[in-house]
Amino acid sequence: MSDATSPPRRVGILAGWGQYPIVIAEALRRQGCETYCLGVVGHADPRLAEVCDDFHYLGLAKFGTCLRYFHRHGITEATMAGKVFKTRLLKRWGWVRHLPDLRTIRMFLPHFLTRKKDCRDDSLLSAIVDEFAAEGIRFAPATDFAPELLVSEGQLTRRGPNAWQQKDIEFGWKIAKEMGRLDVGQSVAVKDQAVLAVEAVEGTDECIRRAGALCGGGGFTLVKVAKPQQDMRFDVPTIGMLTVETLHAAGGKVLAVEAGRTILLDQAAVVEFADRHGMVIVARKDSSDVQT
Repeated sequence: MSDATSPPRRVGILAGWGQYPIVIAEALRRQGCETYCLGVVGHADPRLAEVCDDFHYLGLAKFGTCLRYFHRHGITEATMAGKVFKTRLLKRWGWVRHLPDLRTIRMFLPHFLTRKKDCRDDSLLSAIVDEFAAEGIRFAPATDFAPELLVSEGQLTRRGPNAWQQKDIEFGWKIAKEMGRLDVGQSVAVKDQAVLAVEAVEGTDECIRRAGALCGGGGFTLVKVAKPQQDMRFDVPTIGMLTVETLHAAGGKVLAVEAGRTILLDQAAVVEFADRHGMVIVARKDSSDVQT
């Protein structure tokens, strides 16, 4: 344990879209850490400047700049938090428009140019983590700094699933887990044990909206799970107010998530909203996953 004269722990943050990076930065500040944050342009919330010791925006394809920034501030430990909209990279000349620096070009040459490697989320994020590790910067799961964000097992809302909804949860769970194993997506919308929509690169909210458009009668179930091979350093399933608001607007009634491996932001507000609209939220464990 450090004594009073020891310098504070320094942690770097790579911040994407959403409230999650702010929550992590606040948790680190409460723990007495110094935080040095780079927020992705067009994604990160400017409020991060108020809760971090140092904050700058970073282009999406500027990993050389990121490494130099962390080295300059003596960062050997970092974390990722927040969503990055991968669809922006898949547009015509997407990477070129972001003016990648030489380090980024070298990192992603096998993925986007020579096509020797795929562009799955795990592949791209692992490339980033490995590159930083080679420079002495270790990425840790953001939930290590705020474990209370991982949702606990149980029924969160006053209303629980009825027999038919429970069948849809069980059915959707198997589909979602297989999708995760293939690194396709984390969410699936189902009704009457039929798949309405699956999440891919577009994200959970668009998956929900598509399910609502296809299911005019509403009442469908959304199942969101971690991948069987989930790396808790990145791409951890996350839900919050936007998730339940989108689900309600689309006509969905049930949200089932994986306990202990899903981040729940603003739990009190999420549950209050769901109760007010007669929705069901449950968190369950997956017995087939091997926990290490």
